[in-house]
Order: sequence, then C-alpha cells, then structure tokens
Amino acid sequence: MTIQKVSTLLLFGATGDLSHRMLLPSLYGLDVDGLLPEKLKIVGTARSELDDDSFRASAVAALREHVPTDFFDHSRADQFAARLSYVQLDAKDKPGFAKLAERIDPADGLAIFLSTAPSLFEPTIQGLASAGLAGDEVRLALEKPLGSNLASSREINDAVAAEFPEERTFRIDHYLGKETVQNLLALRFANVAFEPLWNSAHIDHVQISVAETVGLEGRSDYYDGSGALRDMVQNHMLQLLALVAMEPPADFDATSIRDEKVKVLRSLRPIGPDDVPNHVVTGQFGAGAIGDQPVKAYAEELGRTSQTETFVALKAHVENWRWAGVPFYLRTGKRMPARKTEIFIQFKCIPHSIFAKRGAKTRPNKLVISIQPEENIRLMVMAKTPGLDREGIRLREVPLDVGLRDAFADTRRRIAYERLLLDLIDGDPTLFVRRDEVEAQWQWIDGVRASWEQTGLEPKVYGAGSWGPSAAIALTERDGVQWHD
Repeated sequence: MTIQKVSTLLLFGATGDLSHRMLLPSLYGLDVDGLLPEKLKIVGTARSELDDDSFRASAVAALREHVPTDFFDHSRADQFAARLSYVQLDAKDKPGFAKLAERIDPADGLAIFLSTAPSLFEPTIQGLASAGLAGDEVRLALEKPLGSNLASSREINDAVAAEFPEERTFRIDHYLGKETVQNLLALRFANVAFEPLWNSAHIDHVQISVAETVGLEGRSDYYDGSGALRDMVQNHMLQLLALVAMEPPADFDATSIRDEKVKVLRSLRPIGPDDVPNHVVTGQFGAGAIGDQPVKAYAEELGRTSQTETFVALKAHVENWRWAGVPFYLRTGKRMPARKTEIFIQFKCIPHSIFAKRGAKTRPNKLVISIQPEENIRLMVMAKTPGLDREGIRLREVPLDVGLRDAFADTRRRIAYERLLLDLIDGDPTLFVRRDEVEAQWQWIDGVRASWEQTGLEPKVYGAGSWGPSAAIALTERDGVQWHD
C-alpha cells in the first residue's frame, strides 16, 4: 500500500518536555537539511494558553537550549518557526476538536504525533474522529507507554484500531531510531564474517544493559506505578533482544523485519514461579553517591515508602534452534554509576589452543555494541604480544573499534526522533512497532511479574552509584559469567 506524504504534522503535547527536548529539535534538524516537504505545516496543540507567535517564540527558545551550539542558527530557527502554528485544546473537550479541524485539511495528508498520557488516547482519538481528522489520509504515531499490561494495551490498541487501521498506526520506540541499533542489522546482515557465527554453536551468552544515573526526574507518579520492568524491559530491551536474536529477514521492509521480531518474542521461554529465584532479581536504590554528588534513597525522593523496583535483572532464553541453551541476561536500573546502553556478546572459547604449551592463555572473543552515550562497535580479539618469545608466547586481548563518531565524522549525529519523524511523514513503518509485537512483549512481561508476585519477591536495596544489588551478581556468576561493567 502506497501512503502519500503529508502536508500537515499535528503535535499533541507540543508544549511538553519531549517536544522541547526531542521533537522540535529533530524537526529543526530535518528542516535545516532540506528534508521536510517544502510546504509542510506543523501544528502544535496542548492545554497551555498560547497563540501562534508565543508558541513560535517558545519553540525557538527550546531550540536554542537543546540544539548543539554549532548547529543552531537563529535565522534558520526563525525560518523553521514560520512553519509552526498553535491551537489550544483540552483533549477531554470533544467539541474543541472542531476548532482544531478549522486549521487543518486532512485531505492533503495529515500525520498526528500523540504524546499524551495513555488515559487521553481514547478521548483524543474519538475527538479526532468526530472532527473528521481520522480519515484515510491520516496516520497516527503513538508515544509510549502503551498500557501497563496486556489487557490495558489491548484496550488502547482497540481504541486506536476503531479509527486507525494497522497500516496507518505508527507505534514509537525511539531506540529503533538510534543509528547504532540500525547498525546492528547492518553488522549482522551486511557482513559475512558475523552471521555464520551468530548462533548457539559459537555464542556463549548475550548481555543487554540499560543503566541510568538519573532518578525520578518529575515522573514519580508514572514511574512508581510502572517500575523498571514495565518502563524499560517491556519495550526498549525486548526490542534490542529481538534485533539480536531475529532470523535474517527476506528483505529490509516493514513486514519482513517485524515478522522476524515477533517470532523471537513469541519464542521467549516463560519465567514461572519456580524459575524466579535463579532468573529474576529486583532492587530499589537507597541513599548513596554518584560521582561527588550525594543521592537520596528512592523512598525519600518519592516522598513515601514503595515496593516499586528501580532495578531488574533477568535471565531469559529464546527457545528455538538458533539460540537453544544461550542465556540472554537483561539488566536495567536507575541511579547506576554510569549512563550506558549496550549489547555485549561473548563468543565461546576456541575448541583447542595451539599456543597453550608455549604458555599462552586465550580468552573468548567479545563484541560490544554501545548505543549510548557514545555510539561504538568494539570487537575484542586475541593478538600476539610483540617479542622474540624466548620465554614463551604471550597473547593479549586487543580491541578493534568502530567509533561511529570518528568513522562518519563528516556526517551530523542525529537525534533518533529525526529518523522516526521523517519516516512518519514519508509513511514508512519499518522502524515502528506492530501491534502483535507489543502484545507479545506484554504477554511475556505479565508472566514474569505474575511469577514474582506469586513468590513474594521484594526489591533488594542497593546503594545509589552501584551496579545494583549483590543478588544480580550472583544471577550471572552461577553460570560462570560476569556482568560487563
């Protein structure tokens, strides 16, 4: 199905933090590079009382704050702001959508970016439909969270599907817009050196870590009702796992890639109550320090006691021929000592070392795919230490680095949302998440949570600035594995 480009982009939540930090800077970057349709109009809407001029002024101020200094240009910012207009709207006020419709002609193609609380999804969609803004020329992008469990996710998806069929629904996981995540596909499927080794015969285990140094950051109500498992594992981490574990797709298109991801998600072994002691660790940060800065405990930052986990570590298995017996260790937490997102792949040891009798020790090869804060691909290989070897051969582990910033120094480093917004405008759903993906993720996550609740698992306290509770170390060390810190 061919979907036309749009003439209007409608941003819900246009005065919010996501808009100021990510969406407006991304659209500015696309505009500067000449990638937006020449006549594209961007309409912002929110409850704030603004007119067109004040919205444009606030947008330019956001660009000045969040766009890199060497890329910000005031005249280009003003030129971009000329595309902007604003309509005040309370999503719960259904008649108010008629006012919005007066400013938009959906017949010329309309894309809607919905960055609101999930409780507003259904009334917003109903309001759009009532005002004639949900027709065949309209597509809808949804920012997470898409529910808090499988049942609520289905309710949201049903409400969306009532007006927007799957081919016009674009569910966002911004990790999929990151260059290094897309490079994971290039690494696997554009290089003959890796794919023949990408299986249980050659890979010992996989680690996926998402560590944050921040705490609640003004999201206390949402986060305390969600926790690390639902906030981070259900979406970002399971998407990364699916990209690591998927079979080669037939083509680089939305259907082929998303079909293979769904197969992985449906192959995840359920974690039952008997598995919890050896497969699940939860934690909650206590007081501590990150760098030289003291950090309050979660309960103190929240203002009340809570059993919500701010850390979770899981041992997962993908039950298929490619990955039989290979553990996938997942770890995420707040108030960690460093901010990082990475995929760590450890290959198996060589079957026989010809150097052992000469005193040399070998280590298994490792592949580290760093996603943030720096985008980097590093392969650790064994090399001979220079010398005449009179006292034996010495081998050393050395890195082969592909720093994307250096390798592509002539290319501007883009915000993930630039790619996703441009794909939304162009109607390309490849890097968006399909409904069956979301529901497969929730089904597995709900099973994990039900099992730990059944066993009475409670989060263990870990000091802020540490890598989580000691039980997380034991989770891997039982298998002779250490976390890649």
